Amino acid sequence: MDYEETTVATAGIGPTWAALADVTNYPRWTASMTSVEPLDGPGLVVGNRFRIRQPGLPPTVWRVCDVRERESFSWEATAPGVRTLAYHHLSGEPDGTTRIRIGLRQTGALAGLVALFTRARTRRYVAMEAAGLKAAAEAAARSEDDEAADGR
Repeated sequence: MDYEETTVATAGIGPTWAALADVTNYPRWTASMTSVEPLDGPGLVVGNRFRIRQPGLPPTVWRVCDVRERESFSWEATAPGVRTLAYHHLSGEPDGTTRIRIGLRQTGALAGLVALFTRARTRRYVAMEAAGLKAAAEAAARSEDDEAADGR
């Protein structure tokens, strides 16, 4: 099963990547996560694991499997019969905005069954995360602009 959401933030790639890479703060900008607990350190580093709690879902451990600085990262979680890969891609646009693409892919013998019970929630959570990242990046960019205007 595949789920994907795309949006465009008025913020540049810098503040958008900063918000995306700060995974332990996701619960501040998306109600789809109640906690993100680092198990191997808070950095977005290949191999690091994070226990994520989401409303209505069991706690899940995600392992970072790919990081491309200021561009993308993915992490994966496994359960009997299902492998879930979540990906996060950013692309800077010529007008200074940032295209955000967040998706989730479930594979394995039980992926269809899991999707049957979680499809609506998964779609909603992916959309919430894309919208939340957009808002967090834009807020950070406004804060940077305000500090520059104040001469700080």
